[in-house]
Amino acid sequence: MTEPTSRLIQLDNWIFEIKSIRAIRVDSYGKPYDAIANFHMNGDNAHIEGLMTRENDDFCRADYLAFYKLCQKLGIKQVQFDRFKGGQFKMDTVDIMPTNTAPEEKPDAQPITTVAAHENTEEVNNESPRLALVL
Repeated sequence: MTEPTSRLIQLDNWIFEIKSIRAIRVDSYGKPYDAIANFHMNGDNAHIEGLMTRENDDFCRADYLAFYKLCQKLGIKQVQFDRFKGGQFKMDTVDIMPTNTAPEEKPDAQPITTVAAHENTEEVNNESPRLALVL
């Protein structure tokens, strides 16, 4: 099994710990991107927030697998994210298996979509508009 990538970098008498990652979906850095998400790491846990996609560019299974592989590479064991299901937002958790292991398919899995930035979520929960990963 491949060892996870270290999130610690030492330069002189400083140790830098990678705690946050901004992910953008684009073919080449510097070009306009069509999706963005933020990862925040604490120990072997991560939280994904702010997942947004352009209109008609849904978060797909390939995107989910890329996020999963990143978590494997960083040694993350569990990921939490907001999920929109049944007309409400709720926190959901995904356990990350060791590297070279694919995520399990859930028999009741639904297509992966996002709450689009242009949709009004106030009608759903009377809160400020939010975006969330939906599985």
